[in-house]
Amino acid sequence: MSWITELISQYGYLAIFALLALGILGLPVPDEALMLLVGYLSSVMVLNFSLSVLIGCLGSITGMIISYSIGLRLGQPVVNKYGKWIGLTPKRFARVKGWFSRFGIWTVLFAYFIPGVRHVASYISGISAMPFKKYVLVSITGALTWSLLFVSIGYFIGSSFSFA
Repeated sequence: MSWITELISQYGYLAIFALLALGILGLPVPDEALMLLVGYLSSVMVLNFSLSVLIGCLGSITGMIISYSIGLRLGQPVVNKYGKWIGLTPKRFARVKGWFSRFGIWTVLFAYFIPGVRHVASYISGISAMPFKKYVLVSITGALTWSLLFVSIGYFIGSSFSFA
């Protein structure tokens, strides 16, 4: 976690934006811990609360849109070719796509609150060709809710923890 603190101290909001966008793409960034830290830093007046929520939301949405685009353009052929290596057989993936087609909007919304699922939901949204406008609207709603929740938790109880 100290490397994240170092990045934020050097690059501020740009680091928050980039880390969240990259985390959504699948890089090992502890998104929830990052936003709790951001909330804590807001509570001690190092960062601005409202701006932190906004930047967190924008970083998440950016990562979600990039993931959706990758899924839309490359997803199905990649799953067909390499899915078997991670246990994603054509039959399993067909079930996932069917389930996602029925509940996709809700999956994208609630995926923000389930680590791992949040990262995969965007790719599957693209592979399933969810309408882009609908996807963006749901992504904005989820990202804003998630960012507000975790920054608020960090803000209100973060001062009792030592993140450094």
